[in-house]
Amino acid sequence: MIMKQAADRPRNGQGDGPIAADLAVGQRLRALRQARGLSLKAVAAATGLSIGYLSQVERGLSSPSLRVLTGVADLLGIGLGALFGGPDGAPADGIVTRAGERAALTLWRAGITKQLLTQGDGSLSLFLMQLAPSAGTGDEALIHDGEEAGLVMEGALVLTVEGTTAELGPGDSFRFASRRPHRYRNPSADRPALVLWVNAVPRT
Repeated sequence: MIMKQAADRPRNGQGDGPIAADLAVGQRLRALRQARGLSLKAVAAATGLSIGYLSQVERGLSSPSLRVLTGVADLLGIGLGALFGGPDGAPADGIVTRAGERAALTLWRAGITKQLLTQGDGSLSLFLMQLAPSAGTGDEALIHDGEEAGLVMEGALVLTVEGTTAELGPGDSFRFASRRPHRYRNPSADRPALVLWVNAVPRT
């Protein structure tokens, strides 16, 4: 089961410690922040998040939402794909990504799992995204740099961009500027949705 409530936070086999997905994202965020010479105080001031919360995210003690991740990624000048961790030995900037080499990012609280289908630090990232039944980004809209597009492969997707809401089914596609407030969800209570999703971000 992909989607879990906060009280049912999955464990990593080490008592009540952080799950592997949250820990991996936190470590990656810390490394990218430090590589840019930014303090937690500076990131907090720029994003409106508290220092304590950011520290918990970096230590894998809090599970960040997609809105938080995209906001911090914008500040760091990276795409969301930079937060994915691939398997050891996978090429850092390969042309081909084998099925067994896909890096993944699990947003367990939202019920969203993303597999990164491309490699490297370019401006374009291709994801295979699965939304558990009734999963989505929540009521608060996402706003970040770049542009995105996608194709619904299985199930259904309700996409809201500014004041426009549309329900998409298999074969339906979309495209919009990421600075337009947007959110999305799987309207089905018993069937997952599978979406091929593209994010393009400006190079810094």
